Amino acid sequence: MKKRFGIFAAVVIAAALTLSGCAKSDSAATDSAASCAKADLATVTSGKLTIATGEPAYYPWIIDDKPETGNGFEGAVAYAVAKQLGFTNDEVVWVRTTFDSAVTPGDKNFDFNLQQFSITDERKTAVDFSSPYYTAPQAIVSFKGSKIDGKTSLADLKGAKLGAAVGTTSLDAISNQIGAKPQVFNDNAAGVSALKNKQIDGLVVDLPTAFYLSGVEVPNGIIVGQLPSTGSGDQFGLLLAKDSKLTSCVSGAVDAITTDGTLAAITDKWLATDAGAPVLKP
Repeated sequence: MKKRFGIFAAVVIAAALTLSGCAKSDSAATDSAASCAKADLATVTSGKLTIATGEPAYYPWIIDDKPETGNGFEGAVAYAVAKQLGFTNDEVVWVRTTFDSAVTPGDKNFDFNLQQFSITDERKTAVDFSSPYYTAPQAIVSFKGSKIDGKTSLADLKGAKLGAAVGTTSLDAISNQIGAKPQVFNDNAAGVSALKNKQIDGLVVDLPTAFYLSGVEVPNGIIVGQLPSTGSGDQFGLLLAKDSKLTSCVSGAVDAITTDGTLAAITDKWLATDAGAPVLKP
């Protein structure tokens, strides 16, 4: 996410993945395959993999603020990457950081950090990122009992009143993917107000925002579903210290769990099926 959502208690806050080959980023083109062997990894603590997340960390990214359980999308991703790097679960150490401190330059007390960090060129000047492990799709927020509550396909939505903020990919999605004429708002806040007043049937936003709005802002809020991914969207990456010796290996691990289907299974479990945000049928 481009900004971290504020703290709130016991609420819901949020895939096409464009990934590259294993452990051979431009900055480490001369690295040998052996450099990613567990014994050769320059981790913060020898023989351990230190992973950071936020405090608190929220559903569906981390369940019950307990990353050590591996439950939740990012908890599961963290352990899948650790396994790919050769670390067992009991060799993983969790630490907590703020979002802002993680994206600033300087030494880090973790090997990698995951808190829904969007990969941006500005941040790349201060920190490293792995290959993306998630690309945020668009989703539709509504309320229980609305005209579109329970709809399962894009065809079911063509007669619905759907809105989005001006200048967003969400607005384009209504026209291009759903084939409906959108209602345009100056920002998401205006769209949420219209949804609360039942002036529209649904508001289209990125999925992480949909988790937040449906859990916090919209009374009896629901996520009708995710739009089928087009391959574009806000990409999240594992964050590492600038010029970390681990970056290419961590990227390689992300690429590997993408290729073998592990990441897709994690995404389906924690950001679709269990999170109540199914992908709408084309």
